[in-house]
Amino acid sequence: MSTSAMPEIPWHKARKGEPRQPLSRELIVETGVRLLDAEGLGGVTMRRVAQELGTGPASLYAHVSNKDELCELMLERIAGEIPLPAEPEPARWKEQVLEIALAAQKVFTAHRDISLVSLGAIPLGPNQLRFTEFLLDLLLRAGVPGQQAAWALDALAQLIDVDAYEATLYTGKMSGQDPQAYFESIRGYLHALPADRYPVLSGMADTLVTGDGDQRFVFKIETLLRGLETYIERPAEG
Repeated sequence: MSTSAMPEIPWHKARKGEPRQPLSRELIVETGVRLLDAEGLGGVTMRRVAQELGTGPASLYAHVSNKDELCELMLERIAGEIPLPAEPEPARWKEQVLEIALAAQKVFTAHRDISLVSLGAIPLGPNQLRFTEFLLDLLLRAGVPGQQAAWALDALAQLIDVDAYEATLYTGKMSGQDPQAYFESIRGYLHALPADRYPVLSGMADTLVTGDGDQRFVFKIETLLRGLETYIERPAEG
């Protein structure tokens, strides 16, 4: 048997719908990441976040100081998505570093241009420190001297950030285009260069456009790791 809806009591304040979810730092950061994924970093403003949450910008400042802090918190949230191995394995340290770098690059690429926040930032949040702690521990256990290990982390972070940002730029540039056709046009242009002026470039046209983004990123990381390996002291024979 259905029950008819009761009328509102005249002197009670009319409800405006379901109550909003209580505002919190976590909710603000979640909303910022959602805007980032949809529109890129340029779409993340305090006003836009407030609009998405159905409130005014002033109410956000009780939880987040400004846009810079919001972006730092978004980066920290995203860094928590990077998977790490259960334990460092010094015997295969280069393989582990490469695996972690690939995972980090894919996470950052999935979140548009968040790498612009990471570039130049010092990792201080728990998720970022977790990432740094694991890599530094791994390099030290493998025998890389402390100073070189510290500098290597800086170089590795830059490679990840720049590659992820470039991937975002390519995604935007390739919107509505066939990537294969684009690179074929580049190949054709290089082949057509005057050989008397650009003999090396025209002769290596096929080689220069060979390899996808992942292959090129792996090459960069492997080159760094091979150089880093030269700092490891080998036990003297005899």
